[in-house]
Amino acid sequence: MLEVCRHWYNLCLEERKTAWEESGVSIGKFFQLSRVKEYKQFYGVGLHSHMLQVVVQDLDKAFQNFFRRVKAGETPGYPRFKGADRFDSIGLKEYGNGFKIDGRRLHVTGIGRIRVRWHREIEGQIKTVRLRKQAGEWFACFSCDVPDSPSPVPTDMEVGIDVGIHHLAATSDGEVIENPKWYRGAQKKLRVAQRRVSRRTKGGSNRRKAIVQLQKQHEHVKNCREDYLNKLAYWLIQHYDRIAIEDLTIKGMVRNHHLSKSIMDAGWGYLKQRLMSKAEEAGRQVILVNPAFTSKTCSNCGQEIQGLTLADRWVTCPCGLSEDRDVNAAKNILARANQKASHTAGSAVCGVSTEDALWLPQEASQIYL
Repeated sequence: MLEVCRHWYNLCLEERKTAWEESGVSIGKFFQLSRVKEYKQFYGVGLHSHMLQVVVQDLDKAFQNFFRRVKAGETPGYPRFKGADRFDSIGLKEYGNGFKIDGRRLHVTGIGRIRVRWHREIEGQIKTVRLRKQAGEWFACFSCDVPDSPSPVPTDMEVGIDVGIHHLAATSDGEVIENPKWYRGAQKKLRVAQRRVSRRTKGGSNRRKAIVQLQKQHEHVKNCREDYLNKLAYWLIQHYDRIAIEDLTIKGMVRNHHLSKSIMDAGWGYLKQRLMSKAEEAGRQVILVNPAFTSKTCSNCGQEIQGLTLADRWVTCPCGLSEDRDVNAAKNILARANQKASHTAGSAVCGVSTEDALWLPQEASQIYL
């Protein structure tokens, strides 16, 4: 089924590409959806038609993202043809029509009852499912309609967070969260697995097995990182009403070849994304501030600390300040967030730059505007 859907994806992409290059005609989603029944008669016998329809929708999303990037002046990234190792999922879009839960098994049309290891109970009403192959294993990802959960109790607490490499994060309350360095800790096993792949003959079954083992090692590192950062984001959302973080340009920072591996291993971008998404659900507030000179400025007197380098982990100031460098930066981040919040509260939101942006939950932003 996965191979048939991949072939259909490439066929639809070729049709769009050829029509535009040869005739200047733009083929849309609805035209290709109308051809699903025709294609199914020749290639997809036994497949549910929703699987092929989802493929067309995925391709249309890829083109919409391409046009959005072109309009924004970003690197376009034209949709590409999918090889056997680049197409990993099939989807069904209506519960009871193509898939359903049968006891403790998942019933899929054309496959039958599939044994599933349920790692948690399904909440709400199931809408769609996507079957995904990842690191040699299959996963069923359900999309459910879930009622709004009650918001956490207001705490009237606020915090500034400074992320780093030496410490994963430091808070303005003086707490320091160590960096587990997941990738560097697993580098020895990854190196062995990678060399095992490189020694195998291309196209052989032993090479495919070695690649799966390498994928599982990378998957384990990713799962460890995401689990840790998810728990950290949950703890911050539960304890603080307002969270101030730096609006870092990570894409530019990883150009430093000496620090790029450590920066990507820390997962700053993932932590920021989780904080913002969970804050919206919980009714909390996240403020993004300009990170410039937050480490080199004294949080007590506001003067710039001269001669500070990345190797200096403790800062001292003639005014009497003596504390951890990251904690000092976290206090400056919180102070800037309070300044921006008070300044924005007295004026219109429009015209605020990206580094000074105030991010609010949807309900609050409607009132605020």
